[in-house]
Amino acid sequence: MNRDFILPDLGEGIHEAQVVNVMVKEGDSVTEDQMVMEVETDKASVELPVPFAGVVTKVNVAVGQTIKVGQVLLTVEATSGPSEAAGAGASAAGGAEAAVSAPEAGVSPEVPALPPPPEYGPGPVPAAPAVRRFARELGVDLRQVRGSGPGGRILRGDVERYQQAVAAGRGGPTPTAPPKAVPAQAAPAAVRSTAGPAPAPTAAPVPAVSSGVTVPGVPPAPIPAGVVQAAAVEALPDFTQWGPVRREQVPQIRKTIARQMARAWAVIPHVCHMDEADVTDLEKFRKEQGEVFTNLGAKLTLTAFIIKAVTGALQQFPKLNASFDEAAAEIIFKDYYNIGIAVDTPRGLIVPVLRNAERKGLMAVSKEMKDLADRVRGFKLDISEMCGGTFTITNVGALGGIMATPVINWPEVAILGLGRMTDKPVVRGGAIVVRRMLPLFLSFDHRIIDGADGARFVNAIITFLENPLNLLLV
Repeated sequence: MNRDFILPDLGEGIHEAQVVNVMVKEGDSVTEDQMVMEVETDKASVELPVPFAGVVTKVNVAVGQTIKVGQVLLTVEATSGPSEAAGAGASAAGGAEAAVSAPEAGVSPEVPALPPPPEYGPGPVPAAPAVRRFARELGVDLRQVRGSGPGGRILRGDVERYQQAVAAGRGGPTPTAPPKAVPAQAAPAAVRSTAGPAPAPTAAPVPAVSSGVTVPGVPPAPIPAGVVQAAAVEALPDFTQWGPVRREQVPQIRKTIARQMARAWAVIPHVCHMDEADVTDLEKFRKEQGEVFTNLGAKLTLTAFIIKAVTGALQQFPKLNASFDEAAAEIIFKDYYNIGIAVDTPRGLIVPVLRNAERKGLMAVSKEMKDLADRVRGFKLDISEMCGGTFTITNVGALGGIMATPVINWPEVAILGLGRMTDKPVVRGGAIVVRRMLPLFLSFDHRIIDGADGARFVNAIITFLENPLNLLLV
């Protein structure tokens, strides 16, 4: 029997992806949960496992093609696996209801009680798309499941054990058919569960942002006319009249970057402040301690010091660690410090997030940054590791340049750029001396941050960098 393998739900707010690798061809045999395709979406690479075994009779997509959630990727003459085709349109509620009732008769009374669920951070929990779908079919909340895979990734077996323990009454809430995910702050009429009629709203929905910003799961509001859309919809001239041209499909990452940059530039009134930090003493300290860190499996880089300095400055100036809710006329202050680090890769700009920087010393920050950097180069970051940032740092100095105007990573309200570190003649104590100087440039949201606050924030960073021992107090 032929079964269609479709592009599953890849996470909150993700509707399309781009095929970067097809690992099978027509005539190949596949086993259940075998990785058959790699797709790129929202700055992350995701490997897709086929949920049933069989022989591939047709490959319906090609490398470089943009595909939508629900689109058929492979047709497989199945020999085993679930009785229904993957993503054939069965009701999620009905499937979950059946899955909850069926295991009760076969669950052993000796199923051990499960440990308390882990405390996951913001964003999706670490699990493959096939595992997410399996959990939805069982009605299992993945945030209640403790993962046993690498890095705490939730595996199919973890979901099964959790569901069995719940059925045996030994841990966790009873699974129920999961409702469609709708953001609490905005539940428009167009976003409803297909399992039944939508309940009447208890209050009028509040638009997410009044100036054209979109959020995952909410239909996008149009950007004000004349700001960005005018250029986007205007027809281009026929360039072939002046010479030969070639066209290339825009990579998925570049599409995401383009949308994010256009949104941020259209919504946020950017202001940029620039200054310099004397990092002569810091660089001396870094080189002296570098070997110690290397022996302990870390790499002591300038970025680690910048992260700690920024964290200390954010604690002094909480408005720069906030978000501006224009619809509600509120400033959302965040009492956690998740620092995003913009990384240039061959596939585009990636911003991994180092979480809870205020709780980590230089050694912990250095080790985690090394791990993130290694996985960025291998393009192995999970989408959740690029979510939840409160402030972003970007370093263009390694490529040259002393000044830039970085675009704020919405919904954050500021971003710090670093220029090229150089030796410069400066005046110290009435004498001209050569010092190691680092350019700093801060772009900030002028709706909630005044120029004076931006300057004070940069001054606080400079104070930390010019007195490296103070970073031990952050």
